[in-house]
Amino acid sequence: MNSQFQRAEIESLSHDGRGVARIDGKVFFVDLALPGELVHFQRGRKRRSYETGKVVEVLRPSPDRVEPPCEYFGVCGGCALQHLSATKQILAKAAQLNDCLARVAKVQADDYAEPITGPAWGYRRKARLGVRFVPKKGGVLVGFRERRKSYITPLRRCMVLDAYISGLLPAMQILLQGMSCCDQIPQIEVAVGDNATSLVFRHLVDLTASDLDALRAFAETRGVQVFLQPGGLDSVRAHHPQAPAMLHYCLQQHNITIAFEPTDFIQVNADINQKLVNAAIEYLDPGPEDSILDLFCGLGNFTLPVARRAGKVWGVEGDAGLVQRAKYNAERNQIDNVEFVQSDLYVDDFDAAWTERAYDKVLLDPPRTGAINVIKALRRLNPQRVVYISCNPATLARDTELLVRKMGFRFKLARVVDMFPHTTHVEAISVFERKAQK
Repeated sequence: MNSQFQRAEIESLSHDGRGVARIDGKVFFVDLALPGELVHFQRGRKRRSYETGKVVEVLRPSPDRVEPPCEYFGVCGGCALQHLSATKQILAKAAQLNDCLARVAKVQADDYAEPITGPAWGYRRKARLGVRFVPKKGGVLVGFRERRKSYITPLRRCMVLDAYISGLLPAMQILLQGMSCCDQIPQIEVAVGDNATSLVFRHLVDLTASDLDALRAFAETRGVQVFLQPGGLDSVRAHHPQAPAMLHYCLQQHNITIAFEPTDFIQVNADINQKLVNAAIEYLDPGPEDSILDLFCGLGNFTLPVARRAGKVWGVEGDAGLVQRAKYNAERNQIDNVEFVQSDLYVDDFDAAWTERAYDKVLLDPPRTGAINVIKALRRLNPQRVVYISCNPATLARDTELLVRKMGFRFKLARVVDMFPHTTHVEAISVFERKAQK
């Protein structure tokens, strides 16, 4: 066990995509190893209960192993599963979801629908690219962080980014290299709409006149909108054009257009978002007499399509800017049976006006922290059905336990959503229904 190198059989896949092995009773998490493989690996970080490692040689490969098409895979932290076949990636995510539900909630759904899948490449329309000035590596680096490190992977292309943004990566590097403060620009936030592409440059010092000219020329020649961010999110302002068109994307099946700002939260994967909205509406099954509550509603991504079919919909969101733009989206889509309100959804006791109404059905789409507080508030709202969209199996399982074991809901359905192919991020949509009274 003192050797720097070890040989091991890989038993399973961890939640972060590493192979799991056991040697002399100790757990090893091995980068780039897959279940069923016999590997030779180099030992890494040592802890009391586990160690890490990285594959040096695959002695017996898994039949599910594929050749990663990206030259940066294994170094870049943007993807973790390119070496695993697409089919097995989905099965691994489903297994992680089921394991969380079994261990934490101690309950399984009545039914597990086919996963929602879509294009595996070029799907990211939102991203934050890291920037770092490293003279020893040639100057400015633009890309994602390295796997489990703070270094930046210098990307010349990215196969999961929107194709146009991927093609701009070398030009971004050249642009930044020529700026006076290239060591004071830590991040570029990318946002791609159906109508335009925006780049938000975070800068820690004032830009010079030549810097501003360079950014203006880049915007014109590359056909993008350039924004500047000298401070927090409230400091973001348009640089060129000075009055840019508001970004938007279309939910074509519902005749909805959603406008958004470059730093607003939107679902990263446009194709999957379309399918997810359709699934949410199918499971909510809104009717003309239904009152529906959409919690963590954001820009109205789900709220507005649901309102096309429901009697009345309330969208509740904590961010004032998102609420403002949700109202704008309702107006521009000529939807008048929806009401958007701002409310803190993380308090322990709700006394807001929206909690005093009755709702037939509730849609939840919380961040990774889950929806434990608003679920407790559902006791007095007494909906008959809850559709829960989750981006974290652990908090979904915690909230499921409350819904099923404490609040009397039946766990009708769970469905994995592959929002981030080639990563270990697991999203899901679940359906809960009030148990019939005996």
